[in-house]
Amino acid sequence: MKRVLIMAGALLILGILSGCQGKNEGTSQKEKVVFWTSHGPPDNAVLENIANSYNATNPAVQVQFVQVPGSETDVTSLMTAVRGGTGPDVYMLDRFTVAQRASDGLLEDLTADLAKLDPNLKDKYLPFAWNEDQYRGRTYGLPFDTDTRGLYYNKKMLQDAGIDPGELDRKNGPITLERLREIARKIDMKDALGNYIKAGFIPQVEQGWHYTWGFLFGGEFADMGAGKVTPTHPGVVKGFQYLYDYNKEMGVHQVQTFISSYMPANNPPQQHPFITGHLAMMITGDWFLNTMRTYAPDVKYDITYIPVAKKGDKPSTWAGGWSFVVPTGSKKKDAAVHFIYWACGAEGQRIYTKESGHCPTLISISSDESIFTEKQTYFREALFFTKSRPPLPVGALYWDALSTAQDMVVQNVKTPLEALRQAEQQTQSQLNKFLPLR
Repeated sequence: MKRVLIMAGALLILGILSGCQGKNEGTSQKEKVVFWTSHGPPDNAVLENIANSYNATNPAVQVQFVQVPGSETDVTSLMTAVRGGTGPDVYMLDRFTVAQRASDGLLEDLTADLAKLDPNLKDKYLPFAWNEDQYRGRTYGLPFDTDTRGLYYNKKMLQDAGIDPGELDRKNGPITLERLREIARKIDMKDALGNYIKAGFIPQVEQGWHYTWGFLFGGEFADMGAGKVTPTHPGVVKGFQYLYDYNKEMGVHQVQTFISSYMPANNPPQQHPFITGHLAMMITGDWFLNTMRTYAPDVKYDITYIPVAKKGDKPSTWAGGWSFVVPTGSKKKDAAVHFIYWACGAEGQRIYTKESGHCPTLISISSDESIFTEKQTYFREALFFTKSRPPLPVGALYWDALSTAQDMVVQNVKTPLEALRQAEQQTQSQLNKFLPLR
């Protein structure tokens, strides 16, 4: 059956390529597709490898890989280029923002284009990932990768503090937040001025986001049926209260000083405090495996479940990921869609899973244990109990509002409820413009 599917896929690809070749018949000039991403080292090298691999097997189309400024919610470069008529043909977009960018008019509707390639495409991807690429029943991208989050721990730092790293082995299940704090206190170390030179754990660094803590405490961030954001849900408030209390105990100023000293903006990957021995534990995603493999192959570490609020609670995590989209105005839409179909298909996802540590969104690849390393096992298994962000047409705006609220809370400037009410007001007023959502 797999061989039949592969042959069928190959025939589809050959058909599209022959069409592209027809356009260029009589000339050696290849059709160029410009591909933008904001990803930096080390993942940008893997993405460039994917583009090069596509070029090597698709002679009619040449993908030009370009790295541009940006982030999960900052797409200023894309917006400026699209509105100026100089946008790329393919863009790598954080998937939870697809609905918002589609509502902004920045993305081409790919529903009909993808259906021609495979009318059953939806059934081949993880449901939450596919749903994040939808807006008002139309498809605006293909899921490329996904990720889950876990607790990384530096074994040597734990041992130096008299902690047996075996206690955190995931075969024992998740530890509690209370035990996490006890371990962290034994590692915390200050200099003569009272500033931390070693920290056991700081809840807001790396992937210690609002969604991480809100989901952990049973929070819900939106009621899609009612068309409402729900940042004041009791579970979300509890998550923010945890952030408030933890920073208050450690010392707000001292925590901020540690972060600015050891994790400044544009900090080289090899200077990350988890690598240099200044931060013992942190919550982050599977992509950090590539960072460790590239910049710290000798550091002894492992990954386990995110700690739970109380003993007996089920593990918690959440998944994000990126998608490939075609920005509005592309004059190479057919060729762009073909590249997206290939890159987000088995060939592209195999490369990215093996070389970057990210999890695939194709169900067939997710079930292929042979492409996952031992360190990736936790993240793959976590897909079975993961949650995901609500696919809102104000997803990026909501993220930024929650992030502002989190900043106020970790600095103890506002109480969790005050900060989250402000985020609710900022977001709901904009969400109302898109109601009903279904």
